[in-house]
Formats: sequence, C-alpha cells, structure tokens
Amino acid sequence: MDSFEINKIIAAIILVIAIVVGLDKVSDGLFHVNKPKNPEYKVEVVAQSTTSTSTTSEKIDITALMAMGDLDTGKKVFKKCSACHSINMNGKNKIGPALYNVVGRTAGSVSGYKYSKSLMSYGREWTFEELNGFLIKPSTWIKGTKMAYAGLKKEKDRASVIMYLNKNNDNPKLLP
Repeated sequence: MDSFEINKIIAAIILVIAIVVGLDKVSDGLFHVNKPKNPEYKVEVVAQSTTSTSTTSEKIDITALMAMGDLDTGKKVFKKCSACHSINMNGKNKIGPALYNVVGRTAGSVSGYKYSKSLMSYGREWTFEELNGFLIKPSTWIKGTKMAYAGLKKEKDRASVIMYLNKNNDNPKLLP
C-alpha cells in the first residue's frame, strides 16, 4: 500500500468525524429545547421499610381460599415445584428442602439443608395462612429468602398446592 492510499483512508476517517460532529451541532441548533426553571410536577417518594419478616397487612379468609382447591390440581401445579423440591416420604433435599411434612413444621427446620439467614430466623410454623402468603411471592413474604420462584398468582393454584402439601404429611391437618 503506498502513501497515497493511506492518505485517502485518513482523509475519509477525518471527513466522517467532521460530518458526525457537524450534524450534531446543526441538530442542536434546529431542535433546541428550553428547560423549565421549575418542574411542573413533583414526585414524592415514600420510604419503605425493609423488614425480614412477613408482610401480613392483608388478612385473607383462608377457609374460602381452601374451598377453591382440589388435590388433582395441586398435584399438577406441584410439578413446577418438583424441579427443586421433593414431596416423597424420606425424600432428599434438592435445590430446595424436602417438603414432606411441611404443613405444621417450623420454617427453616429441615436437617441437612442450608437455608438463608432470613428463613432460619423466621421461626414461624408453616400454617395454611403462612404457606398461602409465601406462595404468592416468596421474596416479598420473607425478605432475603434464597427461593427465586416468582410465585403462584392464582388463588385456586395456591389452595390446591397447599392441600397437596397437607396430604403429603404423616398427620395431615384438618382443612379450615
């Protein structure tokens, strides 16, 4: 490659840079926007508390909720959960702890499973109400939990899964 070709390449690069900078200056002049001195509206920010326990601000009628559920639907919906949890008696811990006997058990109490600090300190029993709140969105119910599942939005699905979990128990609890 001779020096004449190198000069042409350098001149082309300089020309492109000059065109881009020039178009930027021209467009700023054509489309100039005057910023207001005072904003037209103010956004008020409300501070949120960051607690590591459940948010029980909304009381739910667990009897009506559980009346929506059925075991067949619970078994089908639990297939989503079975990727991370076992439900069998003497089942092994997977990515999540084994869920046999979960209804009535203290949260964070399966031996051989490493829970998050927030779930270990939660200390509540897995009742129908607690399971319902947790299954809506685990990360909201117990801040800092390792469970990354988005949750079950449909009430019937939650009630059905809770019924299925209750069935897979040595001493199933009476439904409310």
